[in-house]
Order: sequence, then C-alpha cells, then structure tokens
Amino acid sequence: MNAKIVFVVFLALQVSMSLCEIPEAEPEVVQKYNEMKQTFFKRLENAYNKMKAAAGDTAASEYTQKALADMDLAPYAQVAKAVGEEISPAVDNARSAALGFYSKHLRPYVREYLEDGITRIKAVLDQVLPVEN
Repeated sequence: MNAKIVFVVFLALQVSMSLCEIPEAEPEVVQKYNEMKQTFFKRLENAYNKMKAAAGDTAASEYTQKALADMDLAPYAQVAKAVGEEISPAVDNARSAALGFYSKHLRPYVREYLEDGITRIKAVLDQVLPVEN
C-alpha cells in the first residue's frame, strides 16, 4: 500500500514539473494574434463612433453629458488605471502561456479549422462591424 502511495506522489510530481515548463509561442502566432487584436479594437472603435454620431445632439445625450459632468469620476478612473497597471503583467504572462500552449500542442491539429473559422467570422464581421467607415 505504501509503495502505491509513493508511486502516485512521484507521478504527480513528475506531471506538475512537466506542466511548469511553458512553451514559447511561435513569432508567427504572436504576430497574427496582435494583428487580429488591433483589427478587433478598430472595429469596436468604429462602431462606437457610429453610435456616437447617430446619437447626435439629442436631449438624451445632453442629459447624459450633464450627468457625467456633475459626477466626480476621477477617483474611480484612478482606481481602474491602477488595477489595470497591476494586472497587466499577469495578463501578458497568461496570454503568452496560452499562445505557447496553442503553438506546441494544438496548432498541428486545429490550424486549418481555426483559420477557416476565422476567415468565415471575418466575412460576417466585415458586414456587421467594418474596420473602416
């Protein structure tokens, strides 16, 4: 019985040590990820600008601007900025680990399917949320 416990503990240690090695992401994968992220943020910015232009100078937008001016949002903005700065390295590490895991373990098997899916989603997004006006 003790030998079984020792074997299980040894096996668990081996697995945990092998999981500690984070594979490095391929530069091509990182470049594609960054390009898609920038494109997505451009789409969101374009959609925001369209909504803002559509709202125009209506009474609701004037009321919203007045309400925002009356509120003191500076402390909340400072807290959000500080939290973002503190969490940024952890998010970068998690992103690089996920891209490395994808590069090493998943990419050989799902690359074609993922690229096909991304191409199809881009076609739909180009109609719904275009990158440029």
